[in-house]
Amino acid sequence: MDDDALRTIGELARLTGLTVKTIRFWSDAGVVPPTDRTPAGYRLYGREALARLDLVRTLRDLGVDLATIQQVLDREITVAEVAAVHAEALDVQIRTLRLRRAVLRAVARRGSTPEELELMHKLAKLTDQERRSLINDFIDEAFEGLDVGPEFIAKMRGAMPELPAEPTPEQADAWIELAELVQDPDFRAGIRKAAAYQAKERAEGGRTGTAEDHRLVELVQERTGAARATGITPAEAAAVPVIDELAGAFAELFGRADGREFRVWLLERMAAGNDPRYERYWQLIAVINGWPVMPSLAPAFDWLTAGLRAGL
Repeated sequence: MDDDALRTIGELARLTGLTVKTIRFWSDAGVVPPTDRTPAGYRLYGREALARLDLVRTLRDLGVDLATIQQVLDREITVAEVAAVHAEALDVQIRTLRLRRAVLRAVARRGSTPEELELMHKLAKLTDQERRSLINDFIDEAFEGLDVGPEFIAKMRGAMPELPAEPTPEQADAWIELAELVQDPDFRAGIRKAAAYQAKERAEGGRTGTAEDHRLVELVQERTGAARATGITPAEAAAVPVIDELAGAFAELFGRADGREFRVWLLERMAAGNDPRYERYWQLIAVINGWPVMPSLAPAFDWLTAGLRAGL
């Protein structure tokens, strides 16, 4: 057949493998306009239409919309520019699909209810920015207007959940649990109450929420860990030097004098701030981000609490 011959939609469909309906739709949209018409008004297409159809089909297969394709054909934008934008969009879609796959695997393992499945599906669809917004909303509600220390807030905001492109089932599980946790009104209220306690302590001269506070926690782990490793129980005489050292360090941190009254207050303070879900929050962040998961503080502070009580 002569390449310069004009062809009907039916002939074009046979040559390209496209349906007549598709070619007519693209023609009506203006991306493959007819070259001419028959006296009866039927559309006729020349050689350029074949080339256009090949390009339009390729771009449509890649997910490019007709408006953008028209811009390419009109030379308003280049194919390279379109490819770059759509490659980036596909990266996002691929990442989302991988996360959904991980969530579905988590659903299969958990034997989730329809309600849990719906929630997990919604959580899986969140973008990186939406995940950060969810955590920032939690931080805002828990700590807004309270002086808990700039170092403490910086630590909270600096530890955002960053799911990898292809999360493991454990990371997907951790993200779902974290998202559920930070949206739990009871958890938010508990953290807010503990934060208000901390703000009050800072107003009274305490140095909670600082690097010094963090070092004291490490000291508790170190000293109680050594005592437990050697079999020293909190109630025996060998525990007294350890209890005295730690109580003195806490007294210095809070700007108070050590003594019975202080230790009674310290016990109340530790009980008020002893929400295992806060520690779980940090464990989940670590799992999601692929960080080392710190050992639980519970054994260390349980030992110290028992020792303080035994000395009263």
